[in-house]
Amino acid sequence: MYRIHPTTENKCHARGTEKSTCPSVLTVWKKSSMTFQGTDGFSVYDSTGKMVFRVDNYSRRNRCTTRGLVLMDGSGKPLMTMKPQILSMHEQWNGFQGDDSSKTNPKTPVFSMRRRSIIQSSDEAEVFMWGSIIGVMAPDFRIDGCFRSRHCKIRDCNGEVAAEISRKKAKHHTFVERRCI
Repeated sequence: MYRIHPTTENKCHARGTEKSTCPSVLTVWKKSSMTFQGTDGFSVYDSTGKMVFRVDNYSRRNRCTTRGLVLMDGSGKPLMTMKPQILSMHEQWNGFQGDDSSKTNPKTPVFSMRRRSIIQSSDEAEVFMWGSIIGVMAPDFRIDGCFRSRHCKIRDCNGEVAAEISRKKAKHHTFVERRCI
């Protein structure tokens, strides 16, 4: 059985009230939808094995009539909700703060994320933060790579890598030889 928390050790530590400049290593675990019909998602664990985030996916069946993705903290409090924009050529999703399940009082999005090109079927996406400079059409973040193969880089507006997604590498390999007796 694999360990849930990351196998790499973080050698940087923050001193006092200073923020650490070292990257956080998190493990994303795909949850099965066998217990709750119509939902699936992910659990995110820190290097000690403590669950820090949870993502529930309520948009698996019909993306036009459901709540979308809900990002929660480790205790289950909704931090952000992502909903697909209906009739979007770029497959645009909007991110809202907290649980945006109320249909009567819609909130202003925090960000919008869309596919980079209408014509090409690439996995690249652009993220536009609401409240950025009006009239600037450059994205605030760009996501390059392929999520299906678990290799993505999230770049800021200057092209610097802000986050990276990669497959977990096993620390130890065990080989079992099969013999016929």
